[in-house]
Amino acid sequence: MATWSTESATKAFLQTLKMGKRGKEPSSAEFIAALAAGNNAQLMVVVCADTVGLSTVIALGAAAKETGGHAVCILPGTKELNASRNILGSTVYEEFVEFVVGDAQSLLMEEYFQDADFVLVDCRMRDLKYVMEAGQRCLSGCKRNACLVAYNALHCVNNVPQVNNSFKVHFLPIGEGLLMVSRVSSSTNSSFSKGSKNHGAQKKSRWVVKVDQFTGEEHVYRITV
Repeated sequence: MATWSTESATKAFLQTLKMGKRGKEPSSAEFIAALAAGNNAQLMVVVCADTVGLSTVIALGAAAKETGGHAVCILPGTKELNASRNILGSTVYEEFVEFVVGDAQSLLMEEYFQDADFVLVDCRMRDLKYVMEAGQRCLSGCKRNACLVAYNALHCVNNVPQVNNSFKVHFLPIGEGLLMVSRVSSSTNSSFSKGSKNHGAQKKSRWVVKVDQFTGEEHVYRITV
């Protein structure tokens, strides 16, 4: 991932919101799209417990279209593959999303996925602990900033998988819950370490969503606090 792009995040967020035909309350899908697009993710991987959800396809498709990257959905079997293809066919993101079938833990360790910079995991996974560990090892090899997001996190809120010390964890009460596990690249760490001597402590950021009361348009901002 490269420098944060507010423009890309906003475009992906609003496109996902529009495609999902939701009300004024954003769900986790919109935030996933904004997070991936804003960080310029190039290889996005989603590990599904069953058939991929329409909102997930739209979120990653919108992000991939904005960044010029692509998304790969790992599915447990052919039944889920066929159903997921039908879901993808109902969207405009077929060229940005592909499917693979197999054991997620093993696939994440393959060389192809070592360049992934955004991994999304369904917390309903039976072997969630091991998949999360594989996801962290996968991202550890990425030279860019990398992020692992576990959705449906309310399903594991009392049993959060162990996270490597080189990652930071944040729980976001959005939708069914998001568990965001992020790692900053060594180059970014070095830059910050040098800059922190002059600029003080690192600033935190948060999302702000505004609805124009006259036009009904959604606006999303990421601000420092």
